[in-house]
Amino acid sequence: METTAPARAGQREWIGLAVLALPTLLLALDTSVLYLALPQVSADLGADGNQMLWILDVYSFVLAGFLVTMGTLGDRIGRRRLLLIGAAAFGAASILAAYSNSAEMLIATRALLGLAGATLMPSTMALIRNMFPDPKQMGTAIGVWFSCFMGGMAIGPLVGGALLEHFWWGSAFLLGVPFMALLLIVAPVLLPEYRAPSTGRLDLASVGLSLAGILPAIYGLKELARDGWDPVAAGAVVVGLAFGFAFVRRQRTLADPLLDLRLFVYRAFRSALSVYLLTGVVMAGVSLMSTVYLQSVLELSTLRAGLWLLPHNVALAAGFLVAPRLAARFRPAYVMAAGMVVAAAGLALFLLVDPADGTAPLVTGLVLAHAGISLPMALSANIIMGAAPPEKAGSAASLMETSAEFGIAMGVATLGTLGTAMYRGSFDAPATVPAEAADAARESITAAGGAAAGLPAAPAAELLHAAQAAFTSGVNVVGAVGAVIFLVLALIVYRSRTA
Repeated sequence: METTAPARAGQREWIGLAVLALPTLLLALDTSVLYLALPQVSADLGADGNQMLWILDVYSFVLAGFLVTMGTLGDRIGRRRLLLIGAAAFGAASILAAYSNSAEMLIATRALLGLAGATLMPSTMALIRNMFPDPKQMGTAIGVWFSCFMGGMAIGPLVGGALLEHFWWGSAFLLGVPFMALLLIVAPVLLPEYRAPSTGRLDLASVGLSLAGILPAIYGLKELARDGWDPVAAGAVVVGLAFGFAFVRRQRTLADPLLDLRLFVYRAFRSALSVYLLTGVVMAGVSLMSTVYLQSVLELSTLRAGLWLLPHNVALAAGFLVAPRLAARFRPAYVMAAGMVVAAAGLALFLLVDPADGTAPLVTGLVLAHAGISLPMALSANIIMGAAPPEKAGSAASLMETSAEFGIAMGVATLGTLGTAMYRGSFDAPATVPAEAADAARESITAAGGAAAGLPAAPAAELLHAAQAAFTSGVNVVGAVGAVIFLVLALIVYRSRTA
């Protein structure tokens, strides 16, 4: 029986891919630039510590909560239409954020940005699925998409530093407005519209259940990672899981569900989504420990720490471009397993990091780890989108993005907690340090810096040295655990040979 080969994309589709890269690049820039702007935001708006945390976190809360809804909505009303609506909303919210005159207003506008962002990511990935039906071309397009995202993360600190040196903090938000304006102009010309041929009404009860499941779970995981065990945070996770269970049960009873659980029938889809999630768990924890090490142990400025983190972002972006070519020559499962082995080797270098100067093994390890994970991440995304029927591309993209958000939250909560436990267990307060200061320093390396500030020079230096040594032990252990997880994943993927 003769089979028809998938249609191949032409010049119009590849130019359209450049258009889809605009929101991807912007979202990456927006995230990395904001971290540099926080000190100015705090000083100008008088935001306290809790408000600063909400300014950072509310975006990811709302984004994660609405991804499933927006991915399915794009399938129903049209992916290009949803992309344009989201772009207009993101541009308007960016202007409001830039001119916020209070911390509360900035928190609210950051929430609006998260809602708009939830429309952009699934829409771009779903449109790639529709524009590039040929699996090889789709793999290359997804690699380019990922590379643009990581490119934005890489240049974000440089662009942000330049903006904040010459302009006020609001310029960090206005950066996105030209991107969105250009997208609104060229997208209707270069991007095709696609919507599922037959869809029912949006089930609002399912929307409510998805929000009630995702938001408390993400919030609880972030709070547990930040403050350690807390019954309220743990209760939020339990509540989220309960609503998540109710959401799944409702989807099984609907003729036209918000989230089509039949996607999980595809073994390749399930396996790739699991790899995507677990890779995010490991690298979120590793990235957290690495950033704190550079700033609190080596005492580098935010800008210098950001520059040391540039090489691994470049390696990640390059790997996304190389992955489809390797998969064209070798079995994708073997390429994914090999990438995880390389990543494991990179994280094993974390065992060589010491409190005096572990820059070389840390940066080298991060480069190898990110170069390695770029292969399974790029190919997993290709498998996820390729396994989903074209009419369910938005749902598949939203699941992939939601798993990434959960992976980040879980990684910070689990491996971050492991690092904190190692810090507290390894911390040995010098005899010259008062008991009160030692107890405060035992909580975290940040608290150790605050405790040292109130001591004479010699005891302060000894306390900081003890805290830095204890935190480094956490870096060593988290790197080792991550290496073991990647080796186990490599073995599972290699033996399954399903990819």
